[in-house]
Amino acid sequence: MPRYRAIVAYDGTDFSGWQVQPNKRTVQGELEKAVNRMAKNPIQPIRVQGSGRTDAGVHALGQVAHFDLPFDIPVIGVQKGLATMLPFDIEIKTVEKVDSDFHAQYNAHTKTYLYRLSNRSFRDPFKRNYTGYWPRYLEPSKMEQAINDYLGEHDWQSFAAAGFQAKTTVRTVTAVKFSNDVEQQELIFEFTGTGFLYNQIRIMVGVLLEIGGGSRPVDDIPRLLAQKDRQQARLTAPASGLYLKSVDY
Repeated sequence: MPRYRAIVAYDGTDFSGWQVQPNKRTVQGELEKAVNRMAKNPIQPIRVQGSGRTDAGVHALGQVAHFDLPFDIPVIGVQKGLATMLPFDIEIKTVEKVDSDFHAQYNAHTKTYLYRLSNRSFRDPFKRNYTGYWPRYLEPSKMEQAINDYLGEHDWQSFAAAGFQAKTTVRTVTAVKFSNDVEQQELIFEFTGTGFLYNQIRIMVGVLLEIGGGSRPVDDIPRLLAQKDRQQARLTAPASGLYLKSVDY
């Protein structure tokens, strides 16, 4: 059976996350319905495997997924066919054939997420589903300085949401970026790493907001990492501002 890799973009607003869940609308569920329809609903349903889960309300610019089809279809046919079957809040950006041992999750090397934050004095109705919102005063220079303390291999226990199921909380952040769009009054945070824990990036952004607002010292991140205590990192930024930007293999 030929294996296909797709790069998928989606608006996470009306989804209960990526992973299939009973009686809930999910990205994986919609993709599997479309892929199985394309394959003429085989007796053994086809599963679509993503590079990882995204939570309810989280978006993707470059989620990667793979699936097998029971017959060979040109990649342009797969892409166009799925486009006609999928809802408007999911888009197949590219499709290519890959080796049968390719796995979207297990072969992933790094993932890049970005977080968009509106710092306007009012909640913009046109951004409410696509940015986090923080109307208080922030000093971008403090956040730009502090974000670099996330670089490297660390135990991220202080940044893991309650109930996480990972075997280890050690992860490596390989790159960070911070930008301040003054015209749009938006702050953009970007993180690349070997993997991230449940809610980790939203908690990382929350700590940066407290630093930018003056309720934490600029050099507080190393202390938080050493504490290994979730209660020390209080704030979790809203899901609406988070995007899975890309996955590298």
